[in-house]
Amino acid sequence: MEQSGSGTELRRTLGVGDAVVIGLGSMIGAGVFAALAPAAHAAGSGLLLALALAAVVAYCNAMSSARLAALHPASGGTYVYGRERLGPFWGYLAGWSFVVGKTASCAAMALTVGAYVRPGQAHAVAVAAVVALTAVNYGGVQKSAWLTRVIVAVVLAVLACVVVVCLGSGRSDGGRLDVGISGGVGGVLTAAGLLFFAFAGYARIATLGEEVRDPARTIPRAVPLALGITLVVYACVAVAVLSVLGPVVLGQVQAPLADAVRAAGVPGLTPVVRAGAAVAALGSLLALILGVSRTTLAMARDGHLPGVLSAVHPRFRVPHRAELAVGAVVAVLAATVDVRGAIGFSSFGVLTYYAVANASAWTLDPAPAKRLLPALGLLGCVVLAFALPGTSVAVGAGVLLAGVLAYAVRRRSAAR
Repeated sequence: MEQSGSGTELRRTLGVGDAVVIGLGSMIGAGVFAALAPAAHAAGSGLLLALALAAVVAYCNAMSSARLAALHPASGGTYVYGRERLGPFWGYLAGWSFVVGKTASCAAMALTVGAYVRPGQAHAVAVAAVVALTAVNYGGVQKSAWLTRVIVAVVLAVLACVVVVCLGSGRSDGGRLDVGISGGVGGVLTAAGLLFFAFAGYARIATLGEEVRDPARTIPRAVPLALGITLVVYACVAVAVLSVLGPVVLGQVQAPLADAVRAAGVPGLTPVVRAGAAVAALGSLLALILGVSRTTLAMARDGHLPGVLSAVHPRFRVPHRAELAVGAVVAVLAATVDVRGAIGFSSFGVLTYYAVANASAWTLDPAPAKRLLPALGLLGCVVLAFALPGTSVAVGAGVLLAGVLAYAVRRRSAAR
């Protein structure tokens, strides 16, 4: 394995397969087990249209992120791209959006684990999950990649069972897949914003740019591969569940996949689905903590966060203090917050982050053909962000404004 030449740099150990698995671990889970029901509630029969719209925006963002990551293969993702392509403020805004939004995502995933493992003690289980996975990340990124590979394999097996059982049952009805916009255009856009939350994990590959072998080749291959596999899985599961429950019932249930297999006449599979949901949420939480800690590292290196968080462990070559700080904050949130509020706020922050990514990619090449995807991605991010529920938009905008004010105060103090 290639060793870094500096005691402050991370070790490059991840190949294409590892990067794809980390991306899959970030994406597969949150959307399939959590976002389908609220998305169906918003979009009605337009759920599949919303899924397609979210996938298009995610693809544009993925291509922008891949091109940028190949040129700037350092930990931090769009924080680095915004800083290098647009200026320090835009990099800071992206980093702030990512750290705050994805910290909320971590709490949401931890609470999802608790809800499936032991509903009556969801907060306690959530905190325990955060502590355990922070310890795994502390031991090195290769251990995290190995555990993520196991989790992805288990979740894909469970989802395959759900699809086969639903589509193979006598209660599956293709008429329930009728594509329309019973929820209205606004409902489809809201659903797309919620489903985008589930696609956003491909950025984890970019934020690990300093730990990927041959990043100029690996990252552009890994990002679309992870996104494409996830889209196929989401589409298969959505079609299977819709064919059994229909959009109205799907929009009302709390555990859509478990209810779908029960409605398909196989209630014995319900505990397996619940276990798969818990494992999927663990996989998402593992990769989320990994990505947030790397962006925290990059911002600390530039002085936007306390410099103590920029330390790299001399043995494990990981940003151990950043990981411990992120784990501590997430544990506090997991013990106190509501999962729905966390998801809505996270979506707004993530879409802001990708808006900066697309704006950064716009600067790479003046050719109109090269600017088409970044332009579509930027427009999609803005539209989906403001199509989210009003509370999510208000809280998200308020927190971003607080970050901007902190940046302005810091710049003024530095100028004196």
